Amino acid sequence: MYRLLIVDDEEIITDSLYEVFQQMMAGKLDVCRAYSAKEALDWLARTRIDIILTDIRMPGMSGLELSEEIRAYWPRCRIIFLTGYSEFHYAYQAIQMPSVRYLLKTEGYSKVTDTVQEVIDELDHSRQIRQRLDQSKERLEALELLAQGEYFRQMLQESDTLAATDTLLGHDFAHLNIAFNPQAPVALALGRLASPHGLSYIEQSERLRSVRLIWDSYMKEQTLSLGIVDKHGDLIWFVQPAAHVEDKLGGHLIPYLEGTLEMVQEACFHSQALRISFTLSGSPCRWSSITEQYERLRKLQQMKLGDGIPVIVKDRVEAEEVASGREGQMLSYRASQLEAHLEGGREQEFIEGLEQLEQYVLHRGDNVQMAVEGYYAAALLLFSHINRLGHYQKISEVGKLMRLDDHASMREGFSYLRQIAKALFGLKKLEARDRTELVIDRICHYIESHLCEELSLVKLAEIHYFNPSYLSRLFKQERGVNLSEYIDKCRIRKAKELLREPEFKVRDVALRVGYEAAHSFTRFFKKVTGMTPQEYRDSLT
Repeated sequence: MYRLLIVDDEEIITDSLYEVFQQMMAGKLDVCRAYSAKEALDWLARTRIDIILTDIRMPGMSGLELSEEIRAYWPRCRIIFLTGYSEFHYAYQAIQMPSVRYLLKTEGYSKVTDTVQEVIDELDHSRQIRQRLDQSKERLEALELLAQGEYFRQMLQESDTLAATDTLLGHDFAHLNIAFNPQAPVALALGRLASPHGLSYIEQSERLRSVRLIWDSYMKEQTLSLGIVDKHGDLIWFVQPAAHVEDKLGGHLIPYLEGTLEMVQEACFHSQALRISFTLSGSPCRWSSITEQYERLRKLQQMKLGDGIPVIVKDRVEAEEVASGREGQMLSYRASQLEAHLEGGREQEFIEGLEQLEQYVLHRGDNVQMAVEGYYAAALLLFSHINRLGHYQKISEVGKLMRLDDHASMREGFSYLRQIAKALFGLKKLEARDRTELVIDRICHYIESHLCEELSLVKLAEIHYFNPSYLSRLFKQERGVNLSEYIDKCRIRKAKELLREPEFKVRDVALRVGYEAAHSFTRFFKKVTGMTPQEYRDSLT
């Protein structure tokens, strides 16, 4: 979904264009509006903007000045200048700028909507071209990439040792030809692909490679980033602002990453039919804190809502609040795989992994201690997970987890572990369903209680700690209508209730359902109901 920002100091023009695009492209185009350049800058700092439709002449800051700020925030943003001034020098300045179009207000709504559609088509086309170009490029030299990957995998486990001092870290970076700044903080992004069961190693590797190519195509202009595959088969990226934009992007890195990850998700799906979810640092952290930040992102990965929907989850804890100590202890390779499947909600893979662990320890009949250790490794993992989720009272006979002697045989013990695991996965699915319904109900209640306020997708996402694109998809999945359609229905319903009360003037009703201008409300009401507000009121008598 692309995001359009309409900017004009003339309220009637801004509101009219907003309504036109809301009606024409609901569910395809997220439309925002601003009545000044200053308000537009606030939007640019809050969320990714793909297309901006702006007046050239505005009080305070002109559209041309605004365009320079736009490129600092979102360099891929396309600009359409809309003005009633046809002086040659304005048109000339606009035409000289790359990726910019120039329209006169006298050309009418159809010309404006056609131009926006052309820009959308261009964005789609450029994305396809960029993908083809990126796929043809060679990767970094194999040995250097392998060495860097091994180093950063070790960094995930021992960041406090590898990054004990800036000098030590700088020496390692120089030796391995790593371009990161060892003295600057780094952000992490953990990506998990939704993969069908039964893929071969080569097939899974190709899918991961495609994601990394798409990532590089979107991130390389503004950031330094390096991605590796961690021990759980997920992708983890280390990200810093590129040197040439560090001043501008330094304090804006996390919003930039969040907005760009939306495009990465869409490109993965449209070009390769890949669904990928991300968990993202709430703020950059010190290199020595990477291990703790990485473990936190892994735990956040399992908290997503909405099955099958690519999600972006941002860590709400600031970097300095991340705990300094390490939690838990290292498990064996097979137990680590079970942990990853359990946290990722992959039931079939967990059950198969548990069966493989059983076969592994029972085929070594002369090593009783290994069999006992294998059982308790899986049992402790399940026991810990049940306790953390508060399910101890919801699963029968859970107390037998840590009592191997209660089972007649080791095989019976592992059969019991599978039963407990299936019950746990069933509870997690039910709770995910309940959490989703609760969140959507809370958003609907907020909308109905704040109809007189701004109810843009971006604002609703900010208030409820969502990514805008994810919220849009989740709402449509749960309620069967676009969020904007739901808001319009609520406003119409409320407006009809208020119009039944004679003490409210039409302008009062307009304000109470979020319309500053009565004429905009009248146009909206008639488009939906076929009558003006006054005609509707008259029909009640």
